[in-house]
Amino acid sequence: MMNDILTELELRRETARQGGGPQRTVAQHGRGKLTARERLELLLDEDSFEEFDMFVVHRCIDFGMEKQRPSGDGVVTGWGTINGRLVYVFSQDFRVLGGSVSATHAQKICKVMDMAIQNGAPIIGLNDSGGARIQEGVDSLAGYGEVFQRNIEASGVIPQISVIMGPCAGGAVYSPAMTDFILMVKDSSYMFVTGPDVVKTVTNEQVTAEELGGAKTHTRKSSVADAAFENDVEALQQVRRLFDFLPLNNRSKPPTRPVFDDPERYEMSLDTLLPDNPNQPYDMKELIIKVADEADFFEIQEEFAKNIITGFIRLEGHTIGVVANQPRVLAGVLDIDSARKAARFVRFCDCFEIPILTLVDVPGFLPGTGQEYDGVIKHGAKLLFAYGEATVPKVTVIVRKAYGGAYVVMASKHLRGDVNYAWPMAEIAVMGARGAAEVIHRSDLKNPDRIAQHTAAYEKRFANPFVAAERGFIDDVIRPHSTRKRVARAFETLRSKQTKTPWKKHDNIPL
Repeated sequence: MMNDILTELELRRETARQGGGPQRTVAQHGRGKLTARERLELLLDEDSFEEFDMFVVHRCIDFGMEKQRPSGDGVVTGWGTINGRLVYVFSQDFRVLGGSVSATHAQKICKVMDMAIQNGAPIIGLNDSGGARIQEGVDSLAGYGEVFQRNIEASGVIPQISVIMGPCAGGAVYSPAMTDFILMVKDSSYMFVTGPDVVKTVTNEQVTAEELGGAKTHTRKSSVADAAFENDVEALQQVRRLFDFLPLNNRSKPPTRPVFDDPERYEMSLDTLLPDNPNQPYDMKELIIKVADEADFFEIQEEFAKNIITGFIRLEGHTIGVVANQPRVLAGVLDIDSARKAARFVRFCDCFEIPILTLVDVPGFLPGTGQEYDGVIKHGAKLLFAYGEATVPKVTVIVRKAYGGAYVVMASKHLRGDVNYAWPMAEIAVMGARGAAEVIHRSDLKNPDRIAQHTAAYEKRFANPFVAAERGFIDDVIRPHSTRKRVARAFETLRSKQTKTPWKKHDNIPL
């Protein structure tokens, strides 16, 4: 008797694992995509996955749906571990009814999201779905709404990662949009609110799904996605890597990794990183990599707003968020896109107690009617607000230029920066020396020699870090080669930092 029951159990399990059957598996592989379960095998530690709701079936009886009720209802849910740490997961199965979302499909996702919030562990969603199940009408929309509400409740409580591994259209896009990170797969995933056919009907624009919502569009133009990878395997490997930088929840610290890199290491090459000509570019990533443990840097939104760099490094094995101006692109100026990109990253770090290192080389905000008309004032204020409200440890190094309002915005002492350093060549001033000379000595504008003299005098007086250091706005002027050591020690002293802020329900960041 018991053997019969166990045999039936195994048969039911095997049927559920098969999804839509072998032909659909072949079709999925033919598109260069893995199945929902294969993806979870790659994402999670070996044999760590515990599945929930394998036998759940939908309850729809319209349009002949009662005749096809596959086990699992198009999504695989449960929990497992990544490098030994707990994580909740759901993986949509395109082989089963196109991965479409029904009321019960959404219910399964909501169950693991509730458990993730309750137990303080991240949630990772692998999205591959044809959208709402049309046969269920408003029930499938209600299911989406329930998922959205949990995304909102989980925000800032547990890290949420979305991996787009196939279609994600219509209302389905709003759940990933509310998560902390969106990763895509090149050439096999896309996201859009309305598809190419609707766009053609309404606006008469002809556009392909890839052009409208592919990985290139969302990593370079819209900034919806944080990164895109060549295939499912690489994407899942990189999710594991990103996961390793993050804490399990907002009450626990990020993981500490064994470190084989001397925190007191001097990097002599940094003494010659800056070109002699202060207007000549250099690559700020070189500084980030040379400061990081073992040159390990996980960049976020690498393809978007390249004039600012965001991402994670480790110092003494501890996760650190990095925000850095990039002089190689637009001279490192701040503009609408870079301010939005950095503000969102700073706010994520602050949610999850990840200290922030800011490397500054900024000549100001980008001028122009395009920027002003598109609201650079409000968008620039997002970054200002994000840094000012952040209570995590903040260490800032002014590498070369810090001019005007951009100096203040980039984690200055005035925005409660904890430790603020500058390199000896740093220029901290209201504006560049020549521009300042032309404003102050307007009467000499027609005399180039006099303006040159005034420029030299202004440079000597202000184009250095010592005026700011005299005021206490800079804690120390440090030698470039000692940057790793000084920054690592600064963060070490800040590990038990506590900050009190006025009570509020929540702030009203300038959206």
